[in-house]
Amino acid sequence: MNTVIWLILMAVFLIVEAATVAMVSLWFAIGALAAVVISLLGGELWLQALVFFLLSGALLAALRPLARKYFTPKLTRTNVDSIIGTQGIVTANIHNVEATGQVKLASMEWTARSTSGYPIPAGTRVKVDRVEGVKVFVSPVEVTAKV
Repeated sequence: MNTVIWLILMAVFLIVEAATVAMVSLWFAIGALAAVVISLLGGELWLQALVFFLLSGALLAALRPLARKYFTPKLTRTNVDSIIGTQGIVTANIHNVEATGQVKLASMEWTARSTSGYPIPAGTRVKVDRVEGVKVFVSPVEVTAKV
């Protein structure tokens, strides 16, 4: 009877692992498999539980960091978020309804839209508020006069 319970627990742990891919339940499934082996060899319930907890804990502590290191996909970071907050010059009138507008940021030309929705004429200094795909959303920068 204990063998069936351990097999059910192992199946549950494997299903949870397949659903979450968190690399946690896998180690408990292996511990349950070891408890099944102990059960089939005639081991007492306390020994089965002890093997389950010790093996699961040891595998979780020792192998989860390694498994995450090698199986977690590498994310390639881009510099697109670094342009948020930078300033540039409008090179072509920005008009959201007509879907027109360009801004020069550093040495790059970007398709631009107005954050507020109001048109922005060419030559206006603007600040980048956000980036969506290949478009920057900008707002005019207040120019302060020097006295």
